[in-house]
Amino acid sequence: MSDEKKNIKPGHDYETTGHSWDGIEEYNKPLPKWWLYTFYACIIWGVGYTIAYPAWPGITGSTAGLLGFTTRGQVAEEIARVEEMNGPINDKLASVDLASISTDPELQTYARNAGAAVFRSWCSQCHGSGADGGSEPNGYPSLIDDDWLWGGSIEDIHTTIATGIRQPTDEDWLRQSQMPAFGRDELLENDSIDAVVNYVMSLSGDPRDPSLVTEGETVFMDNCSSCHGEDATGDRTQGAPNLSDAIWLYGGDYDSLHETVTNARYGQMPAWGPRLSEAEIRAVATYVHGLGGGEASE
Repeated sequence: MSDEKKNIKPGHDYETTGHSWDGIEEYNKPLPKWWLYTFYACIIWGVGYTIAYPAWPGITGSTAGLLGFTTRGQVAEEIARVEEMNGPINDKLASVDLASISTDPELQTYARNAGAAVFRSWCSQCHGSGADGGSEPNGYPSLIDDDWLWGGSIEDIHTTIATGIRQPTDEDWLRQSQMPAFGRDELLENDSIDAVVNYVMSLSGDPRDPSLVTEGETVFMDNCSSCHGEDATGDRTQGAPNLSDAIWLYGGDYDSLHETVTNARYGQMPAWGPRLSEAEIRAVATYVHGLGGGEASE
């Protein structure tokens, strides 16, 4: 067979593909044997891997693999191991009186560390990683000051975490108060809302229209004092906030307050009782109580 038939150029050892691009021809060199053997070995290894380990996806899961190994199972085993190690101290944390946790240095240290982990996993999404509720009023309270809607003792905090705020699982109605929508439900005329908003603004700052403050005080006493108190300092048994300290969940400017009075607010918090263990709830209650605003037990 001639070199032309075999696509072998004179003076060269390899045949070409027979293609030519602007006079440039491409060699048809075979792959190195070491590369081919490595490639075949990878194929064999891959087939073996898909048989031994979970690999092929299905409608509801994947093939289990002959070895039955999963990274999920590995994580579950590690979690179970750690829970077994912490079992005794978790049992102690779940059974002691809440107020006595602070008198046991070892238990308190464990509770705060465990509570910080629980907080980062479940609470920081709303209250912020630093527990300050965010830099702007957004309905998420700060947990590092001494302004508490439902009480700042460790018992109150524990109840709030366990039952949540305005949740159907709160069968005892411990955290179920609701503010009336004075404008939406036509309980007050807009002029009265305007007046009471200016009065509330005057309690901790400057009203937009000082001439309406006196009228607003009358509206407040008739419609708002039953929850917020005649001095507007709030009522923790109802979750009614203090309106005289310039700390606002939804904003203390005229427009924000007008919206609050007109349509009300209905902030909610999940009930963690059904989701977390008693030890975890007590741990995060201890952590929050120790952030700086916690109060002594009554």
